[in-house]
Parts: sequence; structure tokens; C-alpha cells
Amino acid sequence: MELTLNSSSSLIKRKDAKSSRNQEGSSNMSFAKTKPPTYQFQAKSSVKEMKFTHEKTFKPESETTERWEKLHVLSYPHPKNDSSVPVFVMLPLDTVTMSGHLNKPRAMNASLMALKGAGVEGVMVDAWWGLVEKDGPMKYNWEGYAELIQMVQKHGLKLQVVMSFHQCGGNVGDSCSIPLPPWVLEEISKNPDLVYTDKSGRRNPEYISLGCDSVPVLRGRTPIQVYSDFMRSFRERFDNYIGGVIAEIQVGMGPCGELRYPSYPESNGTWRFPGIGEFQCYDKYMKSSLQAYAESIGKTNWGTSGPHDAGEYKNLPEDTEFFRRDGTWNSEYGKFFMEWYSGKLLEHGDKLLSSAKAIFQGSGAKLSGKVAGIHWHYNTRSHAAELTAGYYNTRNHDGYLPIAKMFNKHGVVLNFTCMEMKDGEQPEHANCSPEGLVKQVQNATRQAGTELAGENALERYDSSAFGQVVATNRSDSGNGLTAFTYLRMNKRLFEGQNWQQLVEFVKNMKEGGHGRRLSEEDTTGSDLYVGFVGSKISEAALV
Repeated sequence: MELTLNSSSSLIKRKDAKSSRNQEGSSNMSFAKTKPPTYQFQAKSSVKEMKFTHEKTFKPESETTERWEKLHVLSYPHPKNDSSVPVFVMLPLDTVTMSGHLNKPRAMNASLMALKGAGVEGVMVDAWWGLVEKDGPMKYNWEGYAELIQMVQKHGLKLQVVMSFHQCGGNVGDSCSIPLPPWVLEEISKNPDLVYTDKSGRRNPEYISLGCDSVPVLRGRTPIQVYSDFMRSFRERFDNYIGGVIAEIQVGMGPCGELRYPSYPESNGTWRFPGIGEFQCYDKYMKSSLQAYAESIGKTNWGTSGPHDAGEYKNLPEDTEFFRRDGTWNSEYGKFFMEWYSGKLLEHGDKLLSSAKAIFQGSGAKLSGKVAGIHWHYNTRSHAAELTAGYYNTRNHDGYLPIAKMFNKHGVVLNFTCMEMKDGEQPEHANCSPEGLVKQVQNATRQAGTELAGENALERYDSSAFGQVVATNRSDSGNGLTAFTYLRMNKRLFEGQNWQQLVEFVKNMKEGGHGRRLSEEDTTGSDLYVGFVGSKISEAALV
């Protein structure tokens, strides 16, 4: 059923003051059961009238308007800790179908209408390599994304587009399967060393190994050239929208779009939280690089393999010689290996962001990249799970400052996850500290002069999680956020209580975390009751 806005009592409802009297949050921030602020749209007597008003408001009038919009695009200024923070919402992973069409357009239209009414700045979508270039090298199909972009523009929202060069499927939250392009998989079948490999020889098809970044292994092109051609095609196809409705382009740099190695794959039960993961340096290209690095410092015997004592995916640090309290990680060899392993990851990010900067320069859009929030074993000396992922962060070595400086070099926003997590929520044996990790990244980005944006790592709808994000943004320990992207839009988000929490969160972020709790008898709010909007969207069979 398509969402309609009309004057029937099934959709328009005055607040019932009794419904929110006993609502209490479990965080310092309070998220009341309230109506949202007044929307830009009003309930009309028919869908047709609503649609006409909306399109008239947001349709660009001329090329002059488009050029003006590019000059005045949302810029996410470097924030003070009490600055307004725009909130985006991630769209479903299968927003564009395998056939290249917009999935469930009526439901999407209804959802975007509701998000706009809730005060959300915009939405985020993955532009999947495996969808867009699946028909062959340099054969791009952007039509499903074109339909989405026009719909987002119609509703007056902004769009963050992720250049997703990784596979969808096999990780936390993956609800569908989108492999790499078939012609790429064909090359992998002929040369399995194109993908990351662990010490047991297990291949991971999530992402092309960074070891072959500069080798023409993809039908005469290097992976970096293939990624660059993909981004260039996007720029050419949507040039009139980039810097306008397309406010940000996030460059995928690894599994889940994050700058990291696939050290903790969930598929087939390979890894389980809070396992330390495994180093991914055993394809022939990575091994060749390691050997060359060892020879360059006169330690040839160190280049024959990765650490032999680093354990297995599901181990804890103290189970291994490498990661235990005074383990090999802190030896001369351990430092040599981690400098090489983390250095290769930095080099990969530098190449990709350098290319993206050249392609999108002058477009008016922000560039961003994502870094994973690996918070388990953060309270140990070795930070084992971070090390296997490629972040050389230990009790004695700051792994995030070099990343922040590399991002700043290219003027790229660092997008960090796990902003919603609290230390007290984590199991004691995992030695987690998401709060300590976020604080360290805030300090690193502040020191490097890099803009910081955030995401939640897991789907959360509770006031505690939302309150933690607000508190993180207000923290005096480092950068405030330039933007926050909420994971993820689905049916559950539009359920009454969850939706009301989101609306209040968006309001608080807009007010720098100082938003007041709307009273039960507040008369400045909209007559459009968000719970009923949510129910109608659910009826529209969203996701």
C-alpha cells in the first residue's frame, strides 16, 4: 500500500498526552514520546495536491539554479562541540536490484517523505560495483541510481553515495548478497591470489587484495584504475547533481567499505566475537611485498611469512604468543611486521583517496572514507583485533593519527563507527572500550585537523544508544561531529516508539545536543503524528 497523506483520522491525530507520561530514557539524554517539530509539508486532501506542492518546492528551475546550488552545498563546517549536526539515514542494502532498477519505489517514496518530515538531512546509499559494472569491464548501468537521485531531490533531501567496491554478504548486518562483478570473479577463479588470504590458505572474495593495487590483473587494468574509472563514470553520469542533491561521496576502501583488512569474516562461522581475527597477508602479492620490505632493511628471513604465533580467528589475546601481554607484538620483529602491514593499508587508502580527489575536485561534494570501530580487546596492551585489521594501535603506538593525517592530506572526512556504544554494555571478557576508542579517534582527528563524522555500528533504536551519540558529539575530549549517518532504514525504524526516538534524536543533534524535551501539551509541533506515518510506511511493504 502506498503512503497517502489525507485528512482522514487514520493518519492525522492530535497527541494523546497520556501516551508519553511514563517515558524514561536510560541515558543522560532524554528522548520523549513526542510529536516532531512542524514540517515543511502539511496534510492535504489528496495525494495529488501533496505531490504538486512538494515538486514545486524542490525542482531546480534552471542551470543557473544548479550552479548556485553547487556553490552553496551543505558544507559540514568544522564544528564546535555544540554545533548543529545533520543526520542522514542509510537506505537498505538492496535499494537498487540486481537487474539495476530502484527497489520498491512506492515504499521508498513514502519513506523519504517521512524522513524529510522528521527533519533528517538526507540518506546514504551504496553504489555497488557488483551491480553497476556487472555486464563487463567499463559497461556501467546507473539507471536505478538515477531514479533514486531524482526521488531524493524531489523530497528536498541530500544524498551520500558510497563507492562500494566490496561484496555485500557475510558480515554483520548484511541482509542480501551482492558479489563482485561476474567478470572480476572470473579473473579471481583463474588467479585466486587476487583476493585476501589467511595463513591457512582460506581465500576471502569480499574485496580485491591491496597487494595487487598497481598490477594490471583485471583485464589490462590495475584495481586502482578500475576503481578510478568507476568513480569517473559516476562523476560524468551525475555531474549535474554532484555538489547539489549529492552532497557527499564516500570512497570504499575495503570490506564493508572500511579502510581495513577482512580480518574478522563472519561467513561460515570463520570468526566469532570477540575473537582476535587473523592477519590477511598470504596472497602472493602481499608475500612478495613483505619479502621486499624485509630485504630493504637487511632482515631477509623476516620476509618469508607473517607471524607464526598469532593464533586463530576465535582466539583471545592471551591464547597466543604474539598478542599476549608481553608478546611478540612488542618485539623488534613485531614492530617490523606491523609497520609493513599497517603501512600497506595506509598506502592503499592514500592511492584511492588521491584518485577520488582528482576525479571529484571542483564538484562541490564532500569526500569521506570510513574507518572501523574495532573496540574489542581495546583495554589490552596489544589491541589484537585492531592489529589484525591493519590498525597499528597498541598501548605504545597510536594507530589512528597516521590515518587521520592521511585523510586530512586529501581533505577527506573520516567517518568512524561504534558511536552509539557504551563500555558498560560490553562483555567483561572481551576487554572492550568503544568509548575509549572513540575518544582516541576524536583526539587524532583534532590533532590532524581532519573532519570527523560518525555512524552507529549496530542497529539500535533505544534512547541509550541515541543519547550516547549526542554525548559523544558534546564531549570536550575532541572533535564534534560534522555529520551522523544512522544505520539503517527498515520496517522496525518506522514502528511508533522507534520512530519517535529517531525524531527526537534528529532534533537534539540539530540543536547541538541541547534540545529541550518537548512537553506533552506542546502546541508548536506538527499535527502529523509520526507513529501513523510509520504504520503507513510499513503497509507500503518497505524492505
